[in-house]
Amino acid sequence: MLGLVLFANSGQDVLTKVKLDLVSVKVLDENKIGKRAHLEVAFNVTNPTTITATIPSINYDLFVNGKDLGSGHYSTEDIAMAGRAPLFPDSTVKFTNTFELVYTDQISNEYQSIVSGQPVIYKVTGQVTVESAWTLITRDFKSTLG
Repeated sequence: MLGLVLFANSGQDVLTKVKLDLVSVKVLDENKIGKRAHLEVAFNVTNPTTITATIPSINYDLFVNGKDLGSGHYSTEDIAMAGRAPLFPDSTVKFTNTFELVYTDQISNEYQSIVSGQPVIYKVTGQVTVESAWTLITRDFKSTLG
């Protein structure tokens, strides 16, 4: 029994090497009356290890030009591991998530910059869960774009 526990935990250090980068944020649509927009937030997840893994969840906070836009959540936790997108060894997979941007007075300038396509600097901070057949880890990440 102890051998099985040690074997299962041996992959945890390896899974910490999986890297997540913010690669794009684009406007999908805008509801001008409701003052809302949907953004596609895209991450590249790189697996430099020899273990096949999956990403069951990414929880993140999105910032633009230093202002907090809110939180987003990518999840495939309700899908069996075999049905999730595999992250094969030495590969990169793109994961996308729809983020609802809501206009507020605090982010009025940033909102207008985003929906009009002006250059901005995006930053994400959050936690990513990486899972292999034997183990699961959750770790912090941050990435900047622009």
